[in-house]
Amino acid sequence: RIGSATSQSSAVINDRLQELVKLFKERTEKVKEKLTDPDVTSDDETPVASPAEAPPPPPGQEPEAAKAAEDEHCCEMLCCTFKYRPWLDRVKNYQFPSSIDPLTNLMYVLWLFFVVLAWNWNCWLIPVRWAFPYQTPGNIHYWLLMDYLCDLIYLLDIVIFQIRLQFVRGGDIISDKKAMKENYLKSQRFKMDVVCLLPLDFFYFKVGVNPLLRFPRCLKYMAFFEFNNRLEAILSKAYIYRVIRTTAYLLYSLHVNSCLYYWASAYEGLGSTTWVYDGEGNSYIRCYYWAVKTLITIGGLPDPKTLFEIVFQLLNYFTGVFAFSVMIGQMRDVVGAATAGQTYYRSCMDSTIKYMNFYKIPRAVQNRVKTWYEYTWHSQGMLDESELLVQLPDKMRLDIAIDVNYSIVSKVALFQGCDRQMIFDMLKRLRSVVYLPNDFVCKKGEIGREMYIIQAGQVQVLGGADGKTVLVTLKAGSVFGEISLLAAGGGNRRTANVVAHGFANLFILDKKDLNEILVHYPESQRLLRRKAKKMLRNNNKPKDDRGGPGDSIIIPPRPSTPKLFQAALAAAGKVGGKGRLAHLRWKLKELKAMQA
Repeated sequence: RIGSATSQSSAVINDRLQELVKLFKERTEKVKEKLTDPDVTSDDETPVASPAEAPPPPPGQEPEAAKAAEDEHCCEMLCCTFKYRPWLDRVKNYQFPSSIDPLTNLMYVLWLFFVVLAWNWNCWLIPVRWAFPYQTPGNIHYWLLMDYLCDLIYLLDIVIFQIRLQFVRGGDIISDKKAMKENYLKSQRFKMDVVCLLPLDFFYFKVGVNPLLRFPRCLKYMAFFEFNNRLEAILSKAYIYRVIRTTAYLLYSLHVNSCLYYWASAYEGLGSTTWVYDGEGNSYIRCYYWAVKTLITIGGLPDPKTLFEIVFQLLNYFTGVFAFSVMIGQMRDVVGAATAGQTYYRSCMDSTIKYMNFYKIPRAVQNRVKTWYEYTWHSQGMLDESELLVQLPDKMRLDIAIDVNYSIVSKVALFQGCDRQMIFDMLKRLRSVVYLPNDFVCKKGEIGREMYIIQAGQVQVLGGADGKTVLVTLKAGSVFGEISLLAAGGGNRRTANVVAHGFANLFILDKKDLNEILVHYPESQRLLRRKAKKMLRNNNKPKDDRGGPGDSIIIPPRPSTPKLFQAALAAAGKVGGKGRLAHLRWKLKELKAMQA
């Protein structure tokens, strides 16, 4: 037992000594690195530990907050327990906002939709009820019910929504309730809203229910145009709504003309001449058909007989030519704006093909150029992303770059630990480039002036004796070319060929741009240099030919005799050939012979 305790203590002492030797060796390496590299001032930054999450409750217990929330939605009735619906509580506890942002609030856009519906009801049906005999004493109460429902929407728009709209004054967003109310009361919008709600309905008691007395309700056109602007800002394909709206303009003009034609026919007498409506079939459809033929001026109409008919027909022709030409021009502008990007892409591609044909570029190169144009356009929707962001201010460009590229760049190990603002500045300098399959991204031996970050696709690193062996395949989020970019240790030449495997979209950072950024961030500059030198040392470290890391050495080689000890032995041998030093010298020679 005494011997076993002694062996255990010696083993513990041996392990402790080995740990101390390892610590001294690491410390020596750090001091040596500080002496050789003046940029090294401190260790790599360590990420801040995230706050520890609260431990989950035991399986048999539930959080008290969940129990309380559940109890709130329960009620007891007789012997049963019922649950309230949570959405009912949300509706009961909902508080209307004290101020509304008209540019970003979707609830306000939805309310404008209902206001525009009420406005369309008045604009489309007031002429119909005035001209056609569709409003009768039997259904008058239905028409009045819808009329006053629209009036209620108009009134709620004034009392609830318009007085809560924020506005900008002197560059400040005003959300004060009193200031918003005063701003609306002084605006042109308020005057038009008051005119729209003139109580001309009181004349019903004197002249009867005449729909023309509701014509002021059609003057709420400002809400219609505001709804168009807000909706186009929300939609991803706003040109589709513009085409629908322009078509609605044309249909409404035909609708009004059909109402006027029926009124003129009733004024002259239905069926009195060949020009007027004869009273057969569906009156609205027949009159609408006549309006289409008149406004589009396709001919085939009966000749007017009376002076009233001639004047009416002339006015129709003049109005039709003017309105139809305006509609065609507006439709052309809408379609042209919708296809402006496609037209630009086609013009660029045609110019490039014309240039290549003029200089007789080989057909294989022309096909690759066409493929690049088509893939870039279909994948990005544009040929150069930077052209889209030129007009935006610097802050907005940074916000867009963070949303698009930060998730990829933050995963790059080279930039971990660097200043966050330096990463933001670097995001604005990244350029997106598309490479076709088998395109060389960089070649071995060329001067490296860029660093590449893979956004989408894959690239292959080639090497070997023939230079065609695939050494590694890099995927999205990988980075290469950083050593040449930082020029650590003079290594600014490419060390391998990199080829695109399929279509690859890469971010490129120029060396000039990175140097301009690092001037303002010296700590990040030293960190990047240190990482680059470490990576270069690892790449240039010679491999051990005696075996792999898994090979175990049965008899480890004997360490050589220290030089200072050899000098002491030599000095002792010169003094005398006897004594302990001479004996040790003889032992040393014998050990060397055995080792050989």
